[in-house]
Amino acid sequence: MKFCDLTTHSRVTQKYDGKAAHSAHGTILGGGVTAIEQTEAARPRGTRLPRRARRNQLLGAAQEVFVAQGYHAAAMDDIAERAGVSKPVLYQHFPGKLDLYLALLDQHCEALLQAVRTALASTSDNKLRVAATMDAYFAYVEDEGGAFRLVFESDLTNEPAVRERVDRVALQCAEAISDVIASDTGLSKEESMMLAVGLGGVSQVVARYWLSSESVIPRDKAVELLTSLAWRGIAGFPLHGSEQHPGA
Repeated sequence: MKFCDLTTHSRVTQKYDGKAAHSAHGTILGGGVTAIEQTEAARPRGTRLPRRARRNQLLGAAQEVFVAQGYHAAAMDDIAERAGVSKPVLYQHFPGKLDLYLALLDQHCEALLQAVRTALASTSDNKLRVAATMDAYFAYVEDEGGAFRLVFESDLTNEPAVRERVDRVALQCAEAISDVIASDTGLSKEESMMLAVGLGGVSQVVARYWLSSESVIPRDKAVELLTSLAWRGIAGFPLHGSEQHPGA
């Protein structure tokens, strides 16, 4: 299901016609500098950068091109031009387009997983924990860099290496949620995982719909609505060792 393929693609393409957008995951590179910001800073040809900085700059340029054009339409020429480097420089860091795409996918799958884990660990209040987890997905899709499209809407999911990464991060997020559910409710691992997959799936699908529809509903209100829906379901499972879940 790809709610965002047309509307979001058009919006993202417009964003990358000019100045590169800022990423909400700026801490990925350290020092609060994003790959896309570093792309802008290092765009002039001939600029010498440390290898790690050059790699991050190339990833930023690749993200812009892949998000705007999709994998199949993107060319290494486009990425090199966007980065302001020659193709030989690009190939020194990434042997091919798939290698570059997978490096980006690894980076942004990890960002999603860390966002979910951080949300789950942010509070011991279970209703607030549900809200924080939902908001993690909304924040992820709202990021102006559009990296969520690589994870949730890739046009390369028939490639085994891509499919494996996308499936793995969905499973890892569900496992993180499942661990909390199992710990609090005493449900079996299998039962907890079933609920966790549902919560994660609903979060990302609704978040993508909210973004693609350009809803007038503010993000915090959208998260509140979805949390209310999810909490009415999950609160029906008593806390481990008690007869009724508080707030049910």
